Amino acid sequence: MPATYVSLPEPLKRVKALIFDVFGTLVDWRTSIAREAELALGPQGIETDWLAFADAWRAQYQPAMEEVRSGRLPFSKLDALHRRNLDVVLKDLGLAQVDEATRVQLNLAWHRLDAWPDVSAGLQALRPAFLLAPCSNGNIAIMVNLARRNHLPWDAILGAEVARDYKPKRVVYTASAESLNLQPHEVMMVAAHSFDLEAAAEAGLRTAFVARPDEYGPGTGEPAATCPVDVSASSLLELAQQLNPSPPIPPMQ
Repeated sequence: MPATYVSLPEPLKRVKALIFDVFGTLVDWRTSIAREAELALGPQGIETDWLAFADAWRAQYQPAMEEVRSGRLPFSKLDALHRRNLDVVLKDLGLAQVDEATRVQLNLAWHRLDAWPDVSAGLQALRPAFLLAPCSNGNIAIMVNLARRNHLPWDAILGAEVARDYKPKRVVYTASAESLNLQPHEVMMVAAHSFDLEAAAEAGLRTAFVARPDEYGPGTGEPAATCPVDVSASSLLELAQQLNPSPPIPPMQ
């Protein structure tokens, strides 16, 4: 049976770059942070629910960034916000005795997150056809270290530190396009979070949803986008297949 070829819609043919959410979309922050917290605090005789610890630390993420987005705080790198949030969590859990050196080391846990299994191969499959860059709220140092740890083949590091603001503010998406000398419609935002994609679309970008249904634990992530998107996929490898359809096979002579 001849292979079926489905051409990309014209708007998607104009996409030249893919920019990616990182925490949750590309890396499994929850189990990675739980592991790192246990490694840092366990030897001090501290025992707790490490996944709950990760959840508590992550729960401080959006409120801290909202302080910056609202103008109540000047822009601060996510490393600084993570440290402030860590101090809050340790106090709330009755762990104020944790020393400064341990806090510094534990705060770097966000630089040591593991990627989801499909990510490295998926990015490699996408790279021949597109420029690739993170568009993360994580600062550049975090993105560089995650790339080196997980073999992420970035062409640039974009996102909050470049824009000096945090997603879902419009400037983070438009600054990413501008940094690549591209128009917003020539850039596709890839994320596992509908709010991120909705904001990117409002800024003029194309959008792709990649499902991470276990981001917050089994069956707790978004199984499907709750806003209109250009492409939906279950993995980066499937996204690569959708954005790089095989050319039609010429008929046999």
